[in-house]
Amino acid sequence: MRLRFFQYNAPMRRYLITLVLLVGIVFVVSSMADLQNIVETLKRGDVRFLLLAVALQLLWVVNVAALLRAVYRTLGIEETLVNLLPVSTAAIFANVVVPTAGMSGAALFIAEARRRNYPPGRAAAAGALCVLFDYAAFICVLVLGLTVLIRRDNLTILEVMASLIFVLIAGVLAIMLFVGVRSPLRLGNLLAALARFVNRWLYPFLRRDFLLEERAHQFAAEIAEGLHEFRSGPANLVWPFMLALSKMALMILVLWATFMAFAVPHSVGTIVGGFSLFYLFFIVSPTPSGVGFLEGGMPFALQSLRVSLANATVITLAYRGVTFWLPLLLGMVAFRWVGAGKSSEGGPSLPSG
Repeated sequence: MRLRFFQYNAPMRRYLITLVLLVGIVFVVSSMADLQNIVETLKRGDVRFLLLAVALQLLWVVNVAALLRAVYRTLGIEETLVNLLPVSTAAIFANVVVPTAGMSGAALFIAEARRRNYPPGRAAAAGALCVLFDYAAFICVLVLGLTVLIRRDNLTILEVMASLIFVLIAGVLAIMLFVGVRSPLRLGNLLAALARFVNRWLYPFLRRDFLLEERAHQFAAEIAEGLHEFRSGPANLVWPFMLALSKMALMILVLWATFMAFAVPHSVGTIVGGFSLFYLFFIVSPTPSGVGFLEGGMPFALQSLRVSLANATVITLAYRGVTFWLPLLLGMVAFRWVGAGKSSEGGPSLPSG
C-alpha cells in the first residue's frame, strides 16, 4: 500500500512551486539594499581569497548533499549524490523563504521521495537526522568557541543564554526522534497536530487540506521503521557525523578566507570564536536565518574578539554574502529545477536485507 500523507497532484505541485518562488523573489527584491552593500564590500577584497571562499562554499553545498546521502543509506535508501544535490540545495532556499523550523525542507524531501517511489517517512526522518548531526557537530565547535571567549574574558550573558537556547532546541529534536523510535503512536499524534497547523496555514491559498490528518499515524509508523533501522546500525553513525563536522570546518575556512581577503589581523581563536558566534546566533536568531539580526549584531560580537568595529562590519557583510546569499540564490535555481522534474520511471533501490 502506498502511503499518501499529502493531498498531492500535478496542479497543486505547480501552484506551490510558483508560490514559493514568488515569495523568494519578493524576499530577494526587498533585500536589494543589503545585497548592494555586500557587493560593494566584496569589490574591496582580494579576489584570490574571495574566489577561494566561494569555492569552499560550493564544496559546502556538495557536502550538504553528501550528508543527506549518508543518512539515507543508514535508513536503507540508496540514492546518488547527483540526484540529491539539487534537492538538498533547493531545501536551503525553501527553509529561508518559508521559515517553518526546517519543515519546508523536510516537505521537499518528502515530495521528492514520493516522486521517486521510496518511503516518504524515511525521507522525513533523514531530514531531521541531518539537522541533529549538524547540531551535534556544532556542539563540538561551540565548546571551542566558548573556551576562546572565556580565556579572553569576553563571555557575556548573551552568549550563555544563546547557547542554552541552542542546547534546548537540539534536545527537543533529539527527544522527538527518540519518541519516534519508542512510540509511533505519540509521534502520530504529534504529526496529526502538525497537519492541522499546516492545513490552517495553507487553506487560504489552496482551499483544501494539504496534509491528510487521518494518515498521520501511518506516516509516523514509516518514520519509526526508518529510525529503527538507523538505530540498529550504530557503526553507521560515524560517517554522517564526520560529514557534519566537515561542513563546520568548511564554513570556518570560509571565514578565514574572508579575513584574508580584507587583510584583517586574526588568530585561530578569533576565527573559531567568530564562527561559533555566527552559527550560534544563526540558529537562535528571531528572524529567518538571522536576516537583519546577524548583519546588525555580529560586528559587535566580533569586536569582542579584538576585531575593530570597521573591520568586523566588513567581515560580516562579506561572510554573509558568501555563506548566506550564494547558497540561497543557488537554492532558488535548484528549487525551480526540482519543481520542473517529472516522475521517474525507476527511482532508487531499497535494500532488502
